[in-house]
Amino acid sequence: MMARILCIDYGLKRTGIAVTDPLQIIATGLTTVDSPGLISFLKNYFGQEDVELIVIGDPKNLDDSDTHATPLVKGIIQKLEKEFPAIPIKKVDERFTSKMARQAMLDMGMKKKDRRNKRTVDEIAATIMLQEYMENR
Repeated sequence: MMARILCIDYGLKRTGIAVTDPLQIIATGLTTVDSPGLISFLKNYFGQEDVELIVIGDPKNLDDSDTHATPLVKGIIQKLEKEFPAIPIKKVDERFTSKMARQAMLDMGMKKKDRRNKRTVDEIAATIMLQEYMENR
């Protein structure tokens, strides 16, 4: 039996989370949590589900330099490694995912007020990142 892959789109205020099915075929948006509550959310989730890998978006500028969010992500990765030493963490390029998430929402015909809901954007961004990771591995 395989385990899920969980993907995190980490932000200062909110974190979008997506997961694969246990066979790792489909990526689905799971939820968006307030970032301060991320670790306790994951403890709870990992208690119920088998997760073999955490994929996390690595914020970089187009020229590969760090963004204002890069230190934040480094910090949360250290916390995750400390809390969940058994689960490996992989960083993925997230430069285009927010833009793609907004485009996906447009393509799905989402209403403007739903598109403005940042929670939805974060969750879709995490889903796109996870989908890309699965296609490229």
